[in-house]
Amino acid sequence: MQKTHSMSPQKMEIFKSLESWAEQNMLMHLKPMEKCWQPSDNLPKPESKEFYEQVQELRKSFRELPDEYLVLLAGDMITEEALPTYQSVMNSLDGVRDKTGASLSPWAVWIKAWTAEENRHGDLLNKYLYLSRRVDMKKIEKTIQYLIGSGMDPKFENNPYNGFIYTSFQKRATFISHGNTAKLAKDHGDMKLAQICGTIAADEKRHEIAYTKVVEKLFETDPDETILSLAAMMKKKIKMPTHLMYDG
Repeated sequence: MQKTHSMSPQKMEIFKSLESWAEQNMLMHLKPMEKCWQPSDNLPKPESKEFYEQVQELRKSFRELPDEYLVLLAGDMITEEALPTYQSVMNSLDGVRDKTGASLSPWAVWIKAWTAEENRHGDLLNKYLYLSRRVDMKKIEKTIQYLIGSGMDPKFENNPYNGFIYTSFQKRATFISHGNTAKLAKDHGDMKLAQICGTIAADEKRHEIAYTKVVEKLFETDPDETILSLAAMMKKKIKMPTHLMYDG
């Protein structure tokens, strides 16, 4: 029989008791929607008379990027596009899940708003690669569909201790990866793409801070369970979702 709950009622109560803490210490790392950048802010404007010229300029800069760089950039983009899987995983965690899809608990508010912020990353990189004309978009689209359809390794066991430890490492990895693609784009003269990747990296860093705060609070509140979860996650290894990529 499949295990559906990994925590005792006592452990569940810990996360209930931390709701006010989460409201004060996690939600502050979200940006008000009206202050968030949107993908269209960073792309040629289709309503503009200069749209064609803007696209040509984008392609001109993109031509200078080596093929190896495009593999990295496509990998970052595909990782971001598998967002439905990540929200599903977060909503599988005991004590913090959004049970109704409209819960107003701080944990549920975080999951929805974090997902909404992250959704912009894949949208922006996908459109940018599409306009570049240098990648096989159908292969990329198939890879995205395969990745979402594969889900993730069942390492979380509905356990929020495991989940928050994983996201702390995963957010650091995506911050580093997007930061590196920004630096490489700049080195090859594509300043617009460098700005885009750097902007995404800044979002990832902000989210990393929130997730590491949760882990720090769990070490303070329940150190025994947290260190056991950390040890378990280290044994399982923190694999990025991209290890499941496959284009058929």
